[in-house]
Amino acid sequence: MTIYSLKVDDINPNLPLKLRRKPSLRLLSALLFLIAGPCQFVIAQHSNDTGMISATPVAGEADLFRLEITKVPAGAELITIHARWDGLNSTTNDKWIPVVSVLRDTLGDRDPENDRLRYVWPLTYTNPTFRQKLSGAIPFLYMRVGNKNGVSNRPPPPALDLAAADREVWQKIFWTALQNILLDPYGIPVKASTRSYQRNVADYRKSQIVRALAVLALYQSMQQDKEQALVFSDSEMAAIQARLLLTDKTFGGLLDELNLQRYYNKDLVSTRDARGHNWDLLRQRAEAESLYFEPLEMPDGSVTHALLWVAKSDVTGKRDQRFESRFLNIAKPWGDKRLLNWKGFEEIRYFDADSRPVNSDTPGAQPVEMIPLALYGLDNPKIPMLLVDFRDSLNPKKREMSRRLLQDVTRNVLSLSKFGDVPYFLGRTVFDFVTSRRGIDFNQPSRLRTYSQLKLLLALNDSLDPELRTEIGKRLEKVSLNPMENDLETEAKLARQQFAALISYAGQPDGLSARLDKDRRTEMVKLEHGRTEQIFFRLANVLTFGRYVHREKTDPQMESRLDVSRRLDYHTNFLREVSRSSPQIDVKWNLEDVRRSLHYISLHGSEAKSKAISATVKIFVRTRDDDTRRACLESLSKLNNPKARQQLIRISQSRELDQAGRDLLIAYLEDPDQLDPLTTSFKSSGERVEQR
Repeated sequence: MTIYSLKVDDINPNLPLKLRRKPSLRLLSALLFLIAGPCQFVIAQHSNDTGMISATPVAGEADLFRLEITKVPAGAELITIHARWDGLNSTTNDKWIPVVSVLRDTLGDRDPENDRLRYVWPLTYTNPTFRQKLSGAIPFLYMRVGNKNGVSNRPPPPALDLAAADREVWQKIFWTALQNILLDPYGIPVKASTRSYQRNVADYRKSQIVRALAVLALYQSMQQDKEQALVFSDSEMAAIQARLLLTDKTFGGLLDELNLQRYYNKDLVSTRDARGHNWDLLRQRAEAESLYFEPLEMPDGSVTHALLWVAKSDVTGKRDQRFESRFLNIAKPWGDKRLLNWKGFEEIRYFDADSRPVNSDTPGAQPVEMIPLALYGLDNPKIPMLLVDFRDSLNPKKREMSRRLLQDVTRNVLSLSKFGDVPYFLGRTVFDFVTSRRGIDFNQPSRLRTYSQLKLLLALNDSLDPELRTEIGKRLEKVSLNPMENDLETEAKLARQQFAALISYAGQPDGLSARLDKDRRTEMVKLEHGRTEQIFFRLANVLTFGRYVHREKTDPQMESRLDVSRRLDYHTNFLREVSRSSPQIDVKWNLEDVRRSLHYISLHGSEAKSKAISATVKIFVRTRDDDTRRACLESLSKLNNPKARQQLIRISQSRELDQAGRDLLIAYLEDPDQLDPLTTSFKSSGERVEQR
């Protein structure tokens, strides 16, 4: 057995891990807090009986994550991230849980240009039992009904195929049409039952996707902080995160790859702003009501949740004090019998004469008995969301149910719609405006996302008092509205079982390798058929509920053709990104990389798309580098497309082009052969780069 280490020498095992502030990863990396210890990854490779090469992780006691890479014989790799769930109450010493797996189709080489990310498996995501499915179809049943005891040897269901995200869009459209045309006319029982089932299935999947996002983001951030080799490139990580976030959008799967990074950054900024707003709002309200505000800080310094405490002495000492529950959404604590006879979790904290928290050994420190009142999530764009009320477990559940109940009654029972009933539209608009402006926690966006984050946080964090963590965990399970959810202990067990099944599936000749071959033959369809035929194939897939999938026959040249197609997409997307960035591309970008992409497109001009033409034209106009301009002209001349010639004529008339560029273009249009020496020189340079 051979041991490979990833920059282990750069890590001092005696130093604690302190994650620097990463604004680009704040949204999801902030889910895990107070992570101690260095991040060290050692991979042991060995061969098994099937010929599959697998990677077994080795980790130290202080590690939070560890990586396992399994080589699939068909030319792919299964990347699995294990997390140490210190929050488990299990008596076993094995706290390592496989959390998420991603399949990367590499076509059997190490060049990232032709890689394609395929499936994402949140390993706690499983097919619900018959009882859970049946309960999920019962209208107005907003509670868990039990856990799934175990899984079969079948591979776990992936949450998303990253390479075919648009397929999910058409499936949603088809099911919506089927629901409205065929199922709704059968009456309220059928309508309410089927819609409730679809809603519960979607919410269960979304909650698992949120956790997968959190783990992937923090793992990537930790590797960057230690300057380790990244298992996912920045573009791959942006694609994964954006695609998973977009699963909640009806047409999210149609978003262009070039816009994935922008969408993720936009979501990141909006969430950060919401957190800052809610942090200030909750802190000010707590101070005004003589409560104690405790932000739960994450490794990067951001805050996603916060606790409110009350001093036990104040419960009796401030009986006559007025309490404003706006934004806090909890009952008045002063003189509350539940707090006077409190038998739940308490904590002794120490304060100085100015009521500032200090250590117990500080001179003049006064002990104060503290009782937790409520826990809030700060990701909601409007007001802090009440997640846990330690005195009334039904309080947050009723608020969470308000939106769901209103939707179920209006849509499934009364058949009201904003688009079909003008009075309802006007009344609902006014109601939503008032509740939003007044900060009323009723009919607000679902807590599903922040609940999922908190659940994962409790699993990975060991800094909270174990008794308090257990108390929060129990109350979270009671608040769940989805009959298909499992508790934390069950999810850990299911994740281990599903990972074992996935590894077994990856090693079977008729398993993951066969599935990957089908996916590649499906990918070949766009190379063999036009847009019209592809539409008919997609329609047939939708109408047969996904059973019919058109695939091309196995071809000895399939992998080589896919290699060219993927590389063309890679270089085209790169050029589009360059062309859409700052006008100063000569300063921002490495022009050697730009010319290399232009050269590759020129070599495969007959297969390049119109997007490559537009990007090349913009680069020609914006750059002042003669070699890059010549590369643009060569690329446009090799593209077998009338649009390329038209664009050459159009840019010669552009006002953005300087005189030197215009002269070069006119000379080329009059006599393309005069640029052959420069072109040949560039080709030789490009070929050397490509070979390297």
